[in-house]
Amino acid sequence: MSKSISKVNSNNKKDFVENQFEYHLKHTLAETPEYSSIMQKFFALSNTVRDIIAERWLQTEEKILKRRELRIVNYLSMEFLIGRLLYNNILNLQVEDEIKELLSRYDLTLDEIALLEEDAALGNGGLGRLAACFLDSLATLGYLSYGYTIRYQYGLFKQEIENGFQREVPDDWMKNGYPWEFPKPEESVKVKFFGRSEAYTDEKGRLRFRWVDTYDVLAVPYDIYVTGYDSDIVLVLRLWQPKALNEFNFAEFEKGNYEKAVYEKNLAETLCKVLYPNDAFFQGRELRLKQEYFFVSAAIQDIIRRHKRRYRNDLYNLSSAEVIQLNDTHPTLAIPELMRILLDEEGYTWEEAWEIVKNTIAYTNHTVMPEALEKWEAPLFQNMLPRHYQIIEEINARFLNEVAYKFDGDLHKIINMSVFEEGNIKKLRMANLCSIASFSINGVSELHTEILKKTVLKDFYEMYPEKFNNKTNGVTQRRWLLECNPPLAKLIKESIGDGWITDLYELKKLEIFQDDPEFLEKLDKAKMWNKERLAKYVKEKLDIVIDPNTLFDIQVKRIHEYKRQLLNILHVIHLYNEIRAGKHLKVPRTFIFAGKSAPGYRMAKLIIKLINSVANVVNNDPIVSKELKVVFIPNYNVSAAQIIIPAANISEQISTAGTEASGTGNMKFMINGALTIGTLDGANVEMLEEVGEDNILIFGLKAEEIEEAKRKGKYNPFGIYLENEKIRKVLDMVRTGYFTPETPELFEDIFETLIYGKHAPMPDQYFVLADFDAYAQAHKKIEELFLNKQEWNRKSLLNIARSGKFSSDRTIEEYVRDIWKTQKV
Repeated sequence: MSKSISKVNSNNKKDFVENQFEYHLKHTLAETPEYSSIMQKFFALSNTVRDIIAERWLQTEEKILKRRELRIVNYLSMEFLIGRLLYNNILNLQVEDEIKELLSRYDLTLDEIALLEEDAALGNGGLGRLAACFLDSLATLGYLSYGYTIRYQYGLFKQEIENGFQREVPDDWMKNGYPWEFPKPEESVKVKFFGRSEAYTDEKGRLRFRWVDTYDVLAVPYDIYVTGYDSDIVLVLRLWQPKALNEFNFAEFEKGNYEKAVYEKNLAETLCKVLYPNDAFFQGRELRLKQEYFFVSAAIQDIIRRHKRRYRNDLYNLSSAEVIQLNDTHPTLAIPELMRILLDEEGYTWEEAWEIVKNTIAYTNHTVMPEALEKWEAPLFQNMLPRHYQIIEEINARFLNEVAYKFDGDLHKIINMSVFEEGNIKKLRMANLCSIASFSINGVSELHTEILKKTVLKDFYEMYPEKFNNKTNGVTQRRWLLECNPPLAKLIKESIGDGWITDLYELKKLEIFQDDPEFLEKLDKAKMWNKERLAKYVKEKLDIVIDPNTLFDIQVKRIHEYKRQLLNILHVIHLYNEIRAGKHLKVPRTFIFAGKSAPGYRMAKLIIKLINSVANVVNNDPIVSKELKVVFIPNYNVSAAQIIIPAANISEQISTAGTEASGTGNMKFMINGALTIGTLDGANVEMLEEVGEDNILIFGLKAEEIEEAKRKGKYNPFGIYLENEKIRKVLDMVRTGYFTPETPELFEDIFETLIYGKHAPMPDQYFVLADFDAYAQAHKKIEELFLNKQEWNRKSLLNIARSGKFSSDRTIEEYVRDIWKTQKV
């Protein structure tokens, strides 16, 4: 091999890349350059880039050991949706020109090679993509950090559309191998389940507990090193792979019991098969709880191992040397697990252990909907984690004494704030446990944080107001502009330089071009390039022709009733009716949807089917299809998003006000110059403040108006249906099977949920019909605006120029300043 990259100056990068590429073709893959396949070249190139990353990791590890004053950020998340890494790493490591020159000798482009990489199926939606953006920013800004999650074999699932319905198939992303992970079996740890908690007296006469008769699984770490843009350090995303302690029972095999021989292996590996197993039945909930404890236990053990290496077994200073950020409630079990280790294995007193825990754990809340807050049935929890249940009972008892003292025995507060929710089946409330044990509780947008304080966590805010703070989400401009939108990134660089790559507020300088026709024309051409790319992608994937000259109106996100894809498609049906009645659109439109529904979420899957059924009718109508097209793009993931988002003219951010915590898709669209149509929900509120009301289309009821309507019971969707002819016509078409004549009753549940509240706490609980007319009016404004190309491009430019706040770099700096209290390397 050639010399270390750390000893190669910029003039020799070219030689290093060429030498390593040839070395890996010959010695790693045993192939000659002239006979190697394109896939072999992908792996040789990935290994070349990996060599540079490995060198940087070794340098970073030295700094971790030497810079003992730095507090390490440990980010625990059930998801890290990292996307493809080859091109991202090449950009970050500043070797793009050298690699493009190398590939040109083989008549290959970097785009061709990069497309061969599978998206790592380590997440699903915004929660996981946010975690990935945070790691990118931490690495770019130079803060030491570790991410922890599970090495999922199949992720959530690969979505296929069959006869309009979502079909889930395994997403086998590792089938060809994955070049970016480094196995570290020597750092494996044991994770225990079940068994019992046993009391005993130690040599000092103290009552102690140990967890015995357990079922143990090995957690094997696989590290992905995360690069930052032009950064000297790399960070670690550590994935945990479960493995049986005894993978093969030879005695059972000899007896002919072949299934029994590998029973333990299969049982262990079930833990990493899929993300979010269906929790509609007991076995699914049991598996999900196992998953959450598995990765949390492995992570806490790993944090303690690293800390002891830095500080020679002293854990008293754990909270000043490490911070553990819980990304939502999935990693809540870090709290009792850290307590268990400190009490049972390290010998600390309760008071000492609790002091460490409550100064180490911080909690990010991601939902304002009470029904979405995670709860676990007490019998399930106590059986699987008996010692943790015991510890939580003690935490809760001590805490409720504090509540009783502070609030003069207020029984209502004691009931609301307890970890345990009484009922037919006693449950543990994870958000309550996080709120008790964390030194920081943050929301992810200004509106979301205020709602937490006033409703969801109101009692905890009254108890601990100093814990609460807001950290509005952000996205990394390296991935969501520099990488995914080449023509726009090039135009911005030529116009104001490249400072925006590490300081997104630099985009503000673009405002000087808002009345410059030449610049606006270039901006329009960049958008058209992206629209043509998306049109080509849709033709290749779906064999549907869409016209890049039409207005691209895009809603891509997880399919959920509160995100209101239903409002969007009902409005599309209304436009279809208008065209059929001779009221032609002033601007032809292409409506594009993408997103997955949870496998067990029947209503969301029905909405996917409705979108596809409407698309089938609209796109095959010779009159309507000249003005209106509808497309559902299957298997939405990061790589698809990088093609779809830059092409948007309109970004649909239309969740019911007061339901979306923040959103990050809204920010990605804004950075790429789309105009937002949205409600005053989540980060839309702050986007309005930044961009100005003339450059965003806000409609619909506000969060407080919706709360008041719910509280007073005044909302009557049936009355709207009777009085509003447009809505009645649309809903009757849905209800009577206009779009599915072969199964006319298919969408009756959608109608009955909206009108009568079937399978829901109230009719139209997400106020689709209440906002329908305001939404339709906002779309008429869009139509008028799009007719004036120069004014549209001006507004698009102002969205880009004023998006600086929504960088994850800004978010991370706020976390550092207010919560993590660390320094740059």
